Amino acid sequence: MTTNLTAARAEALFTTGLATGSSPAFAVVDEAIRTAVRTRGGTRACAADMAAEFGDHPELALPRMRWALETVTRLYPPRRRQWALVA
Repeated sequence: MTTNLTAARAEALFTTGLATGSSPAFAVVDEAIRTAVRTRGGTRACAADMAAEFGDHPELALPRMRWALETVTRLYPPRRRQWALVA
């Protein structure tokens, strides 16, 4: 299951200059995602840029998105929710 946050991170990573197929460290990916979101004007703009690439170059976009999603999933493991009991 892909969460909204995982999807947004992958879309932002997709728009970066990092090489498809590379295995960058967490710090590199985290900074690349932050920079992409900041310079493009938010996560929606990253999603729009990604969608445009799928329209223009679907043969390149699909492997890149797979890489981005796999990278984000590997580097940002899901957090366990802490539920507080309210009395």
